[in-house]
Amino acid sequence: MDEIIGKAIRQQFEMEPFGNKFGLKLMDIQEGYAKVEMRFTDDMANMLGMAHGGAIFSLMDAAFEVASNSHGTMAVALNMNINYLASPARGALITAEASEINKTKRTATYDIRANDDSGKLLATCQALVYRLDKPLSFLPV
Repeated sequence: MDEIIGKAIRQQFEMEPFGNKFGLKLMDIQEGYAKVEMRFTDDMANMLGMAHGGAIFSLMDAAFEVASNSHGTMAVALNMNINYLASPARGALITAEASEINKTKRTATYDIRANDDSGKLLATCQALVYRLDKPLSFLPV
């Protein structure tokens, strides 16, 4: 992966207000791949006391965002289809990994999986982006 693109995405990710609210951390980025993690905190619980689906979705969406933009050109989400399989324990470290499984000039498809720190699979997702023919706006000139 291009080092300039990777560094620019890491910096932009760290400044993203939404991700900072959830404590999202970018652990790895490669071309077509990203790994993001967060800790399941009390303020992420739903009315049943389990992890809110929106919190897990946000983590998976962040990994998807990074992986799909890792080529240095803008990619915007068209669709995400998520399956919730289990809920993590409070305080668990949750990791989402997005892997590109197909890329064309205009679209790309990703497989995204979320696991807790015991290795339990929490959710799976298939996602699709539309690839714009524009460089990322925050890349150095």
